[in-house]
Amino acid sequence: MSAPSAPTPPSFSAPPLHPHLHLAVALDGAARHPAVWRREPGARSRDPLTLGSWTDLLTEAESGLLDFVTIEGGPGPRSPSPTEPDDPTDQGRGRLDAVLVAARLARRTRHIGLMPTVVATHTEPFLVAKAIATLDHLSNGRAGLRIQVSARRGVAAPVTRRTYPRLRAVDRDTPAGRELIAELFDEAAHHVEVVRRLWDSWEDEAETRDVQGVRGSSATPRPPQGQPVVSASAHGSVPYGLVGRSADVAYVTPRDADHARAAVADIRTAQADAGRAGEPLHVFGDLVVFLDADPAAAEDRRARLDGLAGEAHSGGATVFAGTPAHLADLLLEWRATGLTGFRLRPGAIAHDLERITRELVPELQRRGAFRRAYEADTLRGLLGLGRPVERRRVTARLAGAVRR
Repeated sequence: MSAPSAPTPPSFSAPPLHPHLHLAVALDGAARHPAVWRREPGARSRDPLTLGSWTDLLTEAESGLLDFVTIEGGPGPRSPSPTEPDDPTDQGRGRLDAVLVAARLARRTRHIGLMPTVVATHTEPFLVAKAIATLDHLSNGRAGLRIQVSARRGVAAPVTRRTYPRLRAVDRDTPAGRELIAELFDEAAHHVEVVRRLWDSWEDEAETRDVQGVRGSSATPRPPQGQPVVSASAHGSVPYGLVGRSADVAYVTPRDADHARAAVADIRTAQADAGRAGEPLHVFGDLVVFLDADPAAAEDRRARLDGLAGEAHSGGATVFAGTPAHLADLLLEWRATGLTGFRLRPGAIAHDLERITRELVPELQRRGAFRRAYEADTLRGLLGLGRPVERRRVTARLAGAVRR
């Protein structure tokens, strides 16, 4: 007679998601718009390279009670093109290492989550697991990471022996282009799985002196959150598969409410296909924002920067130019589609981040749609995500149930 099958315990203890909107901001150099760094008043080209500048940005974001910030990074210079080399010299390209920036800021903030970008295509999972676990310890449980893939050959050449075929924008819908994209995102999903297993390779109460107990595992004890928050952008069916398999937070770029609703449905389907239907997965809308008291002033500022850059810029996301009150209207409208939060990309950080924290947030608070105080000490807590059970403990419980 075969042993009765044991019920599979959930990997996550998941409380209900918070009834309020979740808000994050994306920080990338001086701004999202490439013409800002040297053209916009208040944006100095070397500010993104100074600790004081980053501290000011994080202090401002935390004053607005935001859930987290994402910090852009990667092995290559900042570029508006995800696939092809480009050579304009009138744009800010230099950037610091995102993980090191987040670690330096961990002790200069108290509540806000820190989510540096990591390019899975060119970074070993062991190094990522160790770095983000370290960040989680330094920040007392406020770490996450944003996973990216990269198909830019110029970026790959200095950091890996792997070679990549050329992938131009016009190649993305060819059979070879689709195959390469699918390979990169499948590799990223495996990368995240390895990182999560490394975080789980220590038991919560393991002694750091127990060398025998940590052979073959991560060198860093299990993070305070168990597993830091994993996020990724998703702009189509292949990336939807990545976030459905691997992420705690997905960023989508809806054009309108109907598009947002369809993106949420596709991600929920991908999540169910991956066997994760019972786990919480946030879907955030991504927006580039230009905010002013007068909507015409916001639109004029955007148009002026587009003119300086020589082309309209969106970064692949919808661009909103208007008042904070009108943005609040849009966020609440799109929330009804199933989005649980938003990641806002300030068009010009020197101006638009303050409009988010000092005007948009109070507007949402007046409408009962945003927190008035931080209600948790960890990033997972802020997002309503339970602390994952350490996998070896789950396996041991299963084995014991089968033996009985």
